[in-house]
Amino acid sequence: MTIVSLKNISKSYGIDVILKDINLTLNENEKAGLVGINGAGKSTLFKILYGQIKPDSGEIYIMKDKKIGYLSQSLDLDEDETIFKEVMKVFKEIKDMEKRLHELEKLIADPKNIKDEDYHNKLLSEYGYLQEEYERRNGYSCESYAKGVLIGLGVLEEDFNKEIKYLSGGQKTRVALSKMLLSSPDILLLDEPTNHLDLSALSYLENFLKDYSGTILIISHDRYFLDQITTKTFELKDGMIEEYDGNYSFYISERRKRTEQRTKEYDLQQTEIKRLEGIIEKYRSFNREKSIKQAESREKQLSKIERIDKPSSLEKAAKISFDIDYKSGNDVIVVENLSKSFGENHLFSNLSFLIRRGERTALIGDNGKGKSTLFKILCGEIEKDSGFFKIGKNVKIGYYDQEQKNLSPDKTVIDEIWDEYPDMTVTGVRNALAAFLFTGDDVFKNVSALSGGEKCRLSLLKVMLSRSNLLLLDEPTNHLDILSREALEDALLEYKGTLFVISHDRYFLNKVINRIFELSKDTLTEYKGNYSYYVQKKNAKEDEIVVATDGKTKTEIKEERKKLREEKEKQKALNNTIKEVEKSIEEKEETLSKLENMMCLEEVYSNPEKAQEVAHNVNEVKNEIEKLYTKWEELSS
Repeated sequence: MTIVSLKNISKSYGIDVILKDINLTLNENEKAGLVGINGAGKSTLFKILYGQIKPDSGEIYIMKDKKIGYLSQSLDLDEDETIFKEVMKVFKEIKDMEKRLHELEKLIADPKNIKDEDYHNKLLSEYGYLQEEYERRNGYSCESYAKGVLIGLGVLEEDFNKEIKYLSGGQKTRVALSKMLLSSPDILLLDEPTNHLDLSALSYLENFLKDYSGTILIISHDRYFLDQITTKTFELKDGMIEEYDGNYSFYISERRKRTEQRTKEYDLQQTEIKRLEGIIEKYRSFNREKSIKQAESREKQLSKIERIDKPSSLEKAAKISFDIDYKSGNDVIVVENLSKSFGENHLFSNLSFLIRRGERTALIGDNGKGKSTLFKILCGEIEKDSGFFKIGKNVKIGYYDQEQKNLSPDKTVIDEIWDEYPDMTVTGVRNALAAFLFTGDDVFKNVSALSGGEKCRLSLLKVMLSRSNLLLLDEPTNHLDILSREALEDALLEYKGTLFVISHDRYFLNKVINRIFELSKDTLTEYKGNYSYYVQKKNAKEDEIVVATDGKTKTEIKEERKKLREEKEKQKALNNTIKEVEKSIEEKEETLSKLENMMCLEEVYSNPEKAQEVAHNVNEVKNEIEKLYTKWEELSS
């Protein structure tokens, strides 16, 4: 059943046409993604759906009495409120109900009111209704539910009483997202809900939304997230919507097929048009009455052709290519027993690992565990507390800092590159910037005026021009649109050097990475595969996980694995024995049932000898069943 429908929606700001002919339908409980390049109008469309702005024309239908929740990138939070109180505003009606129930309890117990039977009954009736409504709306569990959602999204319980004005941007996003989810609207509009979430919070949000019973429309650059949640994709391009009946991966595949088909149809039509135009021109060159009529006839034929628009090529993406000047030695990074704390804030201790030439390794883990600090130690920006690390022979580091501190806000874009690489020609610098989508007067903008995505591209260009054979990339896909992310991934797959990256982008980790380190509680756990492999192994038995650093020798690890395998085999044998006993009980119970039915047959109970035989068999089977149950209890205990 249709819950949301947009028909011929248009919106312009002056001469800028943002939306020109939007048609979109969402059904109840449907989960869809809205994709498109930055500036395509996705957030504008959300604001129209939510009623924040009005379209210039078109029709909007939203099913009656359906509540819409909108998580925008500009958060609506009371800065002076604490986290928990702000989130609990969602349950104001329930809390008002709870307050009234307490008032009624006092009124009902008042002796004066007890004497007034009619009034007392009225109080009891109101109390009964409110009590039922309070329970129906989970009044008793709303606080624990709110705490669970906050913790699931990565808000620490010790921060619940912290005022929102003291939170980081990422923390505020989590609070706003918690409020949105707890309000349980019928229609959820989520604009970049995964921003600032670490892997555990992402996993929680995905599971929450998978089980969510309402309708969801999501704007996101997180392709893995879209794949996990959505079953339909809307692409917003050139002010119009094109619909795809599948998740993001389906959309990418299907869009390619549609583009190829449209290109073929366009090329065939163009060939036919040129053929007809050639014939017309030839007929006219004869300059005879008959040939002119033939030309006019063909012109009519040509005018009736319904012209196919030239398929627009895929939007421009940065042309990224990471080259190296020379090969490094085989051992690129050697780390032994590395430790780091900032005062009372202990990040990690005794970390040990080895990265070899050509490996593509990711460092993952919850926020605040010290991943970025480790990179800065390796780059020499921060001192270690203890331990040892060595950067290998002939290793040249290219470091991408997610905070982009390597950019100078007061410089222009062109000077940012030229000052770093003064030997480049003007043409060389302009061509390099153009490859990263900085063209025309954009190159004279101040770095401080750039968007997050533009700063990201500029930082990546500086790394690319360094021709380093070791890339340390800290959240390189943050702020990039989908096309630029794909261009970066393709470039890294072609890269001949060594890659060590911090990322929460699961699609990126799946496509580019072949080795993962998970940093948690002073342990670095290694998974020899991409993100899907990591998820699979995280859910596997402990003996299938390779522990990189926990202070144990290879022999100790081997012995532990052997014991685990032996225990696993014993447990498997025990489970098989239990199943055999259960099967025997089932068979004996069936036999007993048949014997007891026989006792009811006239030919048996009327024949004393036959009846005695069946009764004997019944007792025998009962004794066997009793023994089997005893054995089953012993095995199962």
